[in-house]
Amino acid sequence: MITHHPSLLRPSILTLRAVVLGRRPTLNAFLSTTVASATPPLRLRCLRATARGTSPVSGDGGKRAVPPPTLGAALLGFVRSNFLPLALIGGIILGLLDPTLGCLAHKYSLSKYSTFGIFVISGLTLHTRELGAALEAWPAGLYGLGSILLFTPFLAQFIMQVQFFPREFITGLAIFCCMPTTLSSGVTLTQLVGGNSALALAMTVASNLLGIIIVPLSLAKYIGAGVGVSLPTEQLFKSLVTSLLIPLIIGKVARETSKGIADFVDGNRQGFSVASAVLLSLVPWIQVSRSRSLILSVQGKSFAVAVTIGVLHLALLAFNAAMLEILSRLEQKGESVFAKKEYARAVILVASQKTLPVLVAVVEQLGGAFGESGFLVIPCVAAHINQIIIDSIIVNWWRQKDQQFTSAK
Repeated sequence: MITHHPSLLRPSILTLRAVVLGRRPTLNAFLSTTVASATPPLRLRCLRATARGTSPVSGDGGKRAVPPPTLGAALLGFVRSNFLPLALIGGIILGLLDPTLGCLAHKYSLSKYSTFGIFVISGLTLHTRELGAALEAWPAGLYGLGSILLFTPFLAQFIMQVQFFPREFITGLAIFCCMPTTLSSGVTLTQLVGGNSALALAMTVASNLLGIIIVPLSLAKYIGAGVGVSLPTEQLFKSLVTSLLIPLIIGKVARETSKGIADFVDGNRQGFSVASAVLLSLVPWIQVSRSRSLILSVQGKSFAVAVTIGVLHLALLAFNAAMLEILSRLEQKGESVFAKKEYARAVILVASQKTLPVLVAVVEQLGGAFGESGFLVIPCVAAHINQIIIDSIIVNWWRQKDQQFTSAK
């Protein structure tokens, strides 16, 4: 009697039966045939083992157990997934605990070198096709400039209505709203999240150059009510050229003239992203180290309120995201540039940030016209750190969503 379907039996068993059936049956032959047919095939055993959730049988007959991830591996994975916010928070904590190194770094202008390095990396990783795409997305860039230089300064007059002591905290945040976008963090975060870094760079350069003209007008209209304010135009222009354009050109030329460099950069993009994040984390570290004494001199309640008001950045993010959604729906023919992920992310990040170095230069030029310079800067340092940490968390969230989408394909 056959106990299994013939297709599941090994050829050796079928051959044995054919031999047995072809001659006179004996007791030994009958026992051999019965034992062979009663033995479950190896294939069925493996399937049953897998169905029970255990590992298949290995070559030596033992079972291979998949070891659970160790605590060290899980911790390393968490650090890799959240490296940027961890680096920024680590820089802040280090600056508060011991400002000596941060002040020394400021003395030797380490922040300028870090910005230089960020844009060298941006040039090395900038593909030529991104430049063409940035030209295609000029409506998105134009909206970004309008948001940076026109809408956010308009909010300053509403911030000035808040009654709070010391008054310089509110005035400082209002001045912060009138600033152009950040010089490096917006481009770096856009690059990390896979947005169009050429578009981000174009908005950064254009807003800071136009800001030389527009910022004094905004301060006079919304804050100073006629108080004369002048910007260090020549110094600011030189700073933009030396810290943004020159390193970007150096990186781009190196990429285009050497295929080996281009291949190396493309093969190690994650390493260059980590390097950009480390360089970016130097900015809050140095700023907190410089302002540590002022930060600690402020009452906890007052500083907490200033930090809370500094979360105004969330309102800017929500506004820009909503406006891009509305603009993308107004365009009926084809896919709108406002709806494309690489453009939308660049605009949302860059148009929602404000620069701290330009604000410091403006406050120095005010000469105490709007109050104590140190108190004007403190809430802006908090707001600057807030926006970088918030955006780094959003960037990590976007990256995880992209990875899940790619894995699901």
